[in-house]
Amino acid sequence: MPTSYPKDRFDDLPHKLDRVGAHRAPAKKGRRWVAFWWALAATALLIGVGAVGLTVLNNRLNITIPGIEAETTPAEPTPEPVPTAEPTTDPSASVTVLNGTPTTGVARSVGDLLATSGWTVGSTSDADTEDVVTTTVYYADASLEGAARGVAALLPGSEVLLADDFAGSDATLTVVVGSDYVMPAG
Repeated sequence: MPTSYPKDRFDDLPHKLDRVGAHRAPAKKGRRWVAFWWALAATALLIGVGAVGLTVLNNRLNITIPGIEAETTPAEPTPEPVPTAEPTTDPSASVTVLNGTPTTGVARSVGDLLATSGWTVGSTSDADTEDVVTTTVYYADASLEGAARGVAALLPGSEVLLADDFAGSDATLTVVVGSDYVMPAG
């Protein structure tokens, strides 16, 4: 037999709540928009991370917007080459050779190479330091650039430098041999 219970306050619920049973809470206003705003924020974050990632990978970010012309920067003028003197051999120029490496016999080896090529080698010795990387030919007067380039041509990879570092020495040119010099086998 069906039992009927008397009506109480839980049976009289307003119809606008759209709920079934006494244990459901009413839905909050705007609850459906929360998911939309979270999705929008996640999309914006992903776009920002992607733009930063592309910038790091490409080292530039170039966005072209249709209808707007990009500003063009004028190309930088190429510098004119600095004229250099032709390498020459000057037997009257005295050359001092200094070893800037921890290897023994390097200054003597370079001195012998220069002497067999027609140069006057004044002295060979060790430099003040043993950590010179690049072999450098120093000359104190601009008129000696050709002679310095002639010495440098015999020492592949060497540099030529106008400097007063060795101006007080008796030699016209000074070669400081660096660790880039490879002694000939023999």
